Amino acid sequence: MTTFADDLATVRPDAVPAQGTHVELRSDTFTLPTPTMLEAAARAPLGDDVYGEDPTVDRLEQLAAELLGKQAGCLMPSGTMANLTALLAHCPRGGKAIVGHESDVYVYEAGGASLCGGIVYDPLPNLPDGTIDPAAIAEACAVDRSDPQIAPPAVLSLETPQNRCGGLPLQLDYLSEVSRLIRSHGVALHLDGARLFNAAVALGVSAAEVAKHADTVQICLSKGLCAPIGSVLVGDRVTIAAARRMRKMLGGGMRQAGMIAACGIVALTDMTERLADDHARAARLARGLSRIPGVRLDPGPPLTNMVFFKVRDDRYTTRTLIEAARRRGIRVEELGTDRIRAVTHAGVDDDAVDRAVSVFGDLLGHDALVR
Repeated sequence: MTTFADDLATVRPDAVPAQGTHVELRSDTFTLPTPTMLEAAARAPLGDDVYGEDPTVDRLEQLAAELLGKQAGCLMPSGTMANLTALLAHCPRGGKAIVGHESDVYVYEAGGASLCGGIVYDPLPNLPDGTIDPAAIAEACAVDRSDPQIAPPAVLSLETPQNRCGGLPLQLDYLSEVSRLIRSHGVALHLDGARLFNAAVALGVSAAEVAKHADTVQICLSKGLCAPIGSVLVGDRVTIAAARRMRKMLGGGMRQAGMIAACGIVALTDMTERLADDHARAARLARGLSRIPGVRLDPGPPLTNMVFFKVRDDRYTTRTLIEAARRRGIRVEELGTDRIRAVTHAGVDDDAVDRAVSVFGDLLGHDALVR
């Protein structure tokens, strides 16, 4: 058995690249691997995962499946590929995938299900809390499957937390209701849980409780959990086997992937509980920003690690304000028309939050103190 650490005695904490002098709030994808992750990657037992012989990948997939209450898992290079392989596994060519019009699957994943799988997207309106009206879902599912003119619905994809709807987690009773509804029509439920552990922390439940009503779930290891790469798709053994084949078709089969998986194991065992700190810092940031004249939280106080806000100030457009903040060392980004998103994560401490509030206060002509 080989490892990546043949010529590495140790991995020092100072081997982790520095974040620099700026405050990075554009996304929790900017988290860096921890020293523990780097050491685990260097010492991971490795094999050829396309042959199913990488023991560290096997361990990660089993761990993810157990945490989410599913039978099996498959390591994917990205959440986009995990979502895509799930849709391809659930939905035949010419079938319909019901999605939210604000979902990452629909907005940010390049129409992959249509391009690669001949799947028809049926985008339904997301409500402000990230849900889709169950009546609209029922209407989309209740089609005459004997009619050759109709694209039959095969899968509903939901997202929690719902990124473009303020990072809000879907409530468990909603997931239960929708699951019962679509199953009566023979439609599967896929859950895009890129930040599912944030949802679980916000709801005060286990990840398995969030995932239990879904047939497949994808979790991202590099959003807030500090792993450098990777997502895991979990579900029943038959569906995951089909998704694994789709992964290979898409070029996602990896060889000595245990180096990636080792970081993912640390992410799932060491990093999920600390997400509450990110949520607390997002609340701290939101409180400070809300005291600045012209700033309005949109949709409101954060429930996870995302703060969305709009600014009304004749001196700035949204883009020029973002650029002015960047020059002062604060990096945020626009998500949605004239709406700014700031995301807290392991690389952002209380001092960084206070600095961000201070900079926006100065730019908007007001001293804003975090209390």
